Amino acid sequence: MAQIFTPYADAWVRVFLFGLAATPALVVGGGYAITRSPYVTGQHLIHLQPIPFSHEHHVGFDGLDCRYCHFGAETSRWAGIPPTEVCMTCHSQLFTQAPLLEPARRSLATGTPIAWRRVRALPDYAYFDHSIHLAKGVGCTTCHGQVDQMPLTLQAEPMTMGWCIDCHRNPAPYLRKPEEVFADSWSPPPDQNEEGRKLMAHYQIDTTHLIDCSVCHR
Repeated sequence: MAQIFTPYADAWVRVFLFGLAATPALVVGGGYAITRSPYVTGQHLIHLQPIPFSHEHHVGFDGLDCRYCHFGAETSRWAGIPPTEVCMTCHSQLFTQAPLLEPARRSLATGTPIAWRRVRALPDYAYFDHSIHLAKGVGCTTCHGQVDQMPLTLQAEPMTMGWCIDCHRNPAPYLRKPEEVFADSWSPPPDQNEEGRKLMAHYQIDTTHLIDCSVCHR
C-alpha cells in the first residue's frame, strides 16, 4: 500500500503551525523595533550641512555659550538657527578666506540664508517650548547631548513620545540649579533624587497634569 505522507510530514505541519502562531508577534515586534530605530527617530544620525559646523570646536574649545547663537531659547518656543550675521561676527576677522566658509561669505554677500538641515525636527502635531524647559531647570545637554564633544552635530536622544513622557512623569533626575542649566559639563550629583525633589519645589513643578494629552498636542 502506497504511503501518502512522508516521514517528515508531521514535523513540517508543526513548523507551519508554529510559524502561523508566531507571525502576529513577529509583525508587531518588528514594527515596534522599526519605529524605535534610528531610521525613524533620527537618533545618532549625522546630516550633511552646507558648512560642517563643529560644536566641539566652538563650544568645547572656544567656550561659546549656547545662547550666543541660539538666542531665542530662553524667551520663545524656538531656540533659533543663527543667521549668517552671527557667524560673521567672528569670521569677518577670523579665517576670513577659509574655503570651508565660502557658503557663509556668499550668504552674507547675497542676503540668502544658509540652508542648514535640521538635526532635530519634531512633527507638527507635537508642541514644544524651549523657554519653559530652561526656566524649569532642564539643561541643554539633557536633550541635545554633549554637543561640546560633537565634531558634527547629531541627535543624541530618540525624542519619542515615550522618552518625553518619562521625564514629564518624573522630572527630578534631570533638573539642575538655575546657574547650571547651560553648563556643558554638568552631571547629576550623587544625591540627585533628593536634590531634584527640592528643585521641583523651587521651580513649582506640579506633575499632576504634565502627561495630559493637551500639554504636547494643542
